[in-house]
Amino acid sequence: MSHPLRTRSFRLLFVGRSLSLLGDAAIPAALTLAVYLATGSTGDLALVLACAMVPKLLLLPLGGVVGDRFNARTVALTTDLVRCVTQLFVGAELLSGTPALWQIAVAEAIGGAAGAFSMPTVSPLIRGTVAESGLLRANALMSVVSSAARIGGPAVAGALVFTAGPGWAFVLDGATFAVSAALLAAIEVRHVPIPRRSLIGDLKEGWGEVRSRDWYWTSLIAHAAWNGAAAVLMTLGPALFLRDLGGKGVWLAFLQTGAVGLLIGSLVAGRARPRRPVLTANLGGALYAFPLCLLATHAPVGVAVAAYGIAMAGLGFLNPVWETAVQSAVPAHALARVTSYDWLLSLGAMPLGYALAPLAASAWGPEIPLAVAGLLVGSACLATAAVPGVRRFKASTEPVEAVTRTTGTPA
Repeated sequence: MSHPLRTRSFRLLFVGRSLSLLGDAAIPAALTLAVYLATGSTGDLALVLACAMVPKLLLLPLGGVVGDRFNARTVALTTDLVRCVTQLFVGAELLSGTPALWQIAVAEAIGGAAGAFSMPTVSPLIRGTVAESGLLRANALMSVVSSAARIGGPAVAGALVFTAGPGWAFVLDGATFAVSAALLAAIEVRHVPIPRRSLIGDLKEGWGEVRSRDWYWTSLIAHAAWNGAAAVLMTLGPALFLRDLGGKGVWLAFLQTGAVGLLIGSLVAGRARPRRPVLTANLGGALYAFPLCLLATHAPVGVAVAAYGIAMAGLGFLNPVWETAVQSAVPAHALARVTSYDWLLSLGAMPLGYALAPLAASAWGPEIPLAVAGLLVGSACLATAAVPGVRRFKASTEPVEAVTRTTGTPA
C-alpha cells in the first residue's frame, strides 16, 4: 500500500488544506474578539456569527448538487478564491480602525455561503486523488491536521490579536485560501459527471442515496446528537468551570486535553483497520456521554478532564473512519450531495443546543441539560448497533465504481 503523500495530487491538496485549516482555526477567536472590541455588544457579535452560519445551513444541499455536477476541484478552487477575498476584506476593515459592522456581517455571510459549496467537496477531492486502499490513511492525515489546527489556531489568533491586531488574523486566513487555490489549480481529480436534470431531481436523488442506506441515516442521527450535546457543553461549560470547578485555567486545561485527545484519536485511526468501521466509529462517538454525565454528577474535576480527553479521542477516531466508509460505499457521482446532508444535520443540531441549553439551565440548573445531553448522545450512538446495516457494514478494499479522470482544466 503506497502512502497517499507519495501521490502528487493528494500531496498538493494536503498542503493546501493544512494551511487553510490553520488559518480558519484562528478565525473564531479573532472574530469574536474583534467584533466585541469594536462594538462592545454581544448582540452585534451574535448577529455577525448568525450571518456566517445561516447561509451555510441554507445552501448546503445546493452545495452538494454543485459538487456532484462539476469537478470538485473547480468548485473548491472557486470557493477558496471567494473566501480569500472576503477574509482580506474583513481584515482590511479591522485594520482601518473604523470597521463598519454591516460590511463585516455581509462579508461573513458571503464567506458562509462559499463554505456551503466548499464543505461537500472535501470527500470527493480526497476520493478523487487517492487510491481506494489509501483512503483511511488519507482521511486520518486530514483529521490529524484538523486536530493540530484546533490546538494551534487559537494560539496563532491570540498572538496576532494581542500583538498586531485581530485584522491580521483575517489577512493570514485570506492568504492561506489564496495558496490553497493555487495548489488546487495544479492537481488532477477523478470525477464522474452526472446526467443533467432539474435541481429538485438532483436533490431527490441525493436524498434517495441517503435513505437507501440504513447505516448512513441512522448514523447521521447519532452524529447530530453528538453535535447538539457538544453545543450544550460549550454553552454551559465556561460558567460551570468558572463558578464551581476551579476557574478559567481549569476550563482551558479541559479544552486543551480534548484537543490533544482529538489528535491522538486521529493518529490511531490512521493505523487501525476495523472490520466493522461504522459500528466502531459510532461506539467511539458514544464516549462523549462520559464527561457530560460526570460534570452533571459533580465528579472530581480531574476525572472529568480525563474523560473529556478520552471522549475527544473517540471523535478523532470516528471522523476519518466514518469518512472512509462513506467514500468507499457511496457512488462517486453522489458523494458531494450525500455528505452535504451529513454536514447539514451536524451543523443544524448545534444552534438547537446553543438555544436550549441556557433555557434548561435557568429552569433546572446546568446539571439537568448536561445529563440529558450525555444520555442522548450515548443512547443515540449505541442504538446504531441495533441497525442491521451498521452491523453488516464491513471494510471494503474494492472501489465502488470506475471513475473518469479529468485534468487540471475547469469542468
